[in-house]
Amino acid sequence: MDPDGELVEALARHDVGLDAAEEGRELHACQKRSDILDACRWRDIPGLRSLAESQGGLLVDDLRRTAWPILLGLPPPDAASGGDTRHAKSENESENHAGDWKELPRHRDEDQVQLDVNRSFIYYPNDQSDAQLEQCKSELSSLIVEVLRRYPYLCYFQGYHDICQVFMLVLEPVWRARVVARLSVLRIRDFMLPSLGPTTAQLQLLPDILAKADPQLRRHVATIQPFYALAGTLTMYAHNIEGYRDIARLFDVLLAREPVFSIYVFAQIVMGRRDEILEIDEPDMLQVVLAKVPRNMDLDALIAKSVDLFDRHPPDSLRSWRRISSASVLKTARDVGICAKQTPEECRAYFQQQAQEIRWLDMRHRLKMAFWRYRRPARAVGMAVAVAAMALYLRRNPTAVHYIMSLFSR
Repeated sequence: MDPDGELVEALARHDVGLDAAEEGRELHACQKRSDILDACRWRDIPGLRSLAESQGGLLVDDLRRTAWPILLGLPPPDAASGGDTRHAKSENESENHAGDWKELPRHRDEDQVQLDVNRSFIYYPNDQSDAQLEQCKSELSSLIVEVLRRYPYLCYFQGYHDICQVFMLVLEPVWRARVVARLSVLRIRDFMLPSLGPTTAQLQLLPDILAKADPQLRRHVATIQPFYALAGTLTMYAHNIEGYRDIARLFDVLLAREPVFSIYVFAQIVMGRRDEILEIDEPDMLQVVLAKVPRNMDLDALIAKSVDLFDRHPPDSLRSWRRISSASVLKTARDVGICAKQTPEECRAYFQQQAQEIRWLDMRHRLKMAFWRYRRPARAVGMAVAVAAMALYLRRNPTAVHYIMSLFSR
C-alpha cells in the first residue's frame, strides 16, 4: 500500500476512535443528567449523594439549581412554583422569608461584611467588566446582609463571603437567600457561633484521621497544630480553589455528604503530599506547606479517595469525636436526609445550646486562671476557713475538746 494511503487510513481510524469516545462521553452525560433529574424529582438524597460523588459531580449549574436546595431541605424550584406550593409556603412562613429584609434591624457585623465583599470576585467570574463586577459585589453584600438580618443570632465570620459568592453565581436571585440561610443554620452553624472554639474542636479530628491512616506522616507533623486546615474547612475550600467549575463541583459533594466530610478531604490533601511534607523538618516551613491547597487538583480522584478514607476510619472511631458537642453540626447533620427536615427553631436551639456551652467553658477557664493567679492567697484563705470551721465545730462539741486535750497531756 502507498505510505500516504496508510497514513490516511490510520488517521481515519484514529478519528473514528475519537468520535466513538466522544459519543460515549455524551451518552454517559445524558444518562447522568437524566438520573440527576430523577433523583431531584423523587427527592432521593442517597441517589443525589452517589451522583455528586461520581465523576463530574452534578455536572452543570442548571442541575445544581435544582439539586442544591433539595440537599438543604427546600423544595426544588419547579416544585415551589408548581405542584408543591403548600410545602413551599410552609417553608416561607417557618423561615420568615416573607417581607422586606431591608426593613429589619441592622446586624452588628455589617461593617465587616462590606470590607470582605470589597475583596471578593478575585478569581471568578473573569469575563465581566468592572461595572458588572461592582454589580456582583452589590448583590453579594445584599445576600449576606439579608441572611444575617433574618437570622440575627448568627455571627458573621471572615470567609463566609467566599461561600456565599459561589451560591450567588450558581443560583437564581429569588433562591439565594433561602438556600444560604439553610446552609448557615444546618451545615456551617458551628462557624457562626460567638467563639471559634467549636471550629477548632473540629480541626482536632484531622490529626486523629492521619494517625489512623498514615502514622508516619502523623508523627512527622505531631508538633504542628491543625490550624493550618482552618481556611480550607471554614470556607468549604472556596477561599483556596481558584477555578469556578472546580469549586462548584466540590460543593456538590460537600452538600451531599455530612459536614465532617470536609475534614476528611483536607486529610486526604495532606496525605496526597506526604513525600513533600516528609522532606521538611523546619516547623515554620511545615506550617506554611501544610496550609496550602494545591492548584489543579484532580477533584474526582480526591473525592473518591476521601470517601474511601471516611469509610475506613469513620468519625465514631476517632479519639476526638467524643469531645465534639452533641449540638454541633458534625453530629446533628450526620444524616443529610434527616438533617434537611430540621426546622429553623431546632437549629436555633442547637445554636443556643452550643453558645451556652461556650459561656460555661469560658467561665471555667476564667476561674481556673484566677485561682492560679491568686493561688497563694487562696491557700491562706482556705486554711483560715478550715480553722474557723474547726473552731466552730469544737465550740459546739465540748467533749471533743476534752478528748484532744487528753491526747496532749499523755
